[in-house]
Amino acid sequence: MNAATPGSFLTHIGADDWKYLVESGVARSCEPNEMLFRHGDPAGHVLLVVDGWVKITINAPSGYEAVLAIRGCGDVLGELAVLDGRARSANVRTLCETRVVLLAADRFLHALEARPRIAIALLSHLAGRLRRSDNRRVEQAAHSATERLAAFLLRLADQQGAVVAEGVEISVRLSQQEIAGAIGASREAVARGLRILREREVVITRRRRLVITAPHVLESMAADVQFDTEEPC
Repeated sequence: MNAATPGSFLTHIGADDWKYLVESGVARSCEPNEMLFRHGDPAGHVLLVVDGWVKITINAPSGYEAVLAIRGCGDVLGELAVLDGRARSANVRTLCETRVVLLAADRFLHALEARPRIAIALLSHLAGRLRRSDNRRVEQAAHSATERLAAFLLRLADQQGAVVAEGVEISVRLSQQEIAGAIGASREAVARGLRILREREVVITRRRRLVITAPHVLESMAADVQFDTEEPC
């Protein structure tokens, strides 16, 4: 199995309990840009991400797509709707070829009852997400779009970066609109921010390919932005 994303559900429950959950479900492979959940769908299962990346989004009536999170290996998807019995609260779509395990709702709930430590770890995991969500609201109110962009790129580099000749390449391909949705800004603001970073030779961008060449500059720009490096974006 690939290394778990820092801050993922797997890092909370440990390898043994993760293996127990994975073996209780059914594995499937997903194509890039495949919709896994739709906002409003009934909740009959959770998904465990074994490999790959997904984005969690919600659409405003105006059509604006807010990217709530990007999740990777070791994370659980759709658990809230299974726990409260309500419809899905967001969309989940793959960003690349992704492998998941489908775990029926009744089996997931049985696992929480059979192994209380998984339930306790899930509570801790959800509490951490709630705290980090609150922190992001503060970020959006207190910092400029360019500062938030710098912080977001550092997050991505920390979680998903790969060392290449020019610097650190962010492995997940995101459009400017997707980045805008993730930091609570307009696409135009993200385009301006990336142009500034290119002109300062801090990043290289080529058709959804982004390489950070001067991370220390991003760190300086985002010095006052509080974010948790353990949170998958």
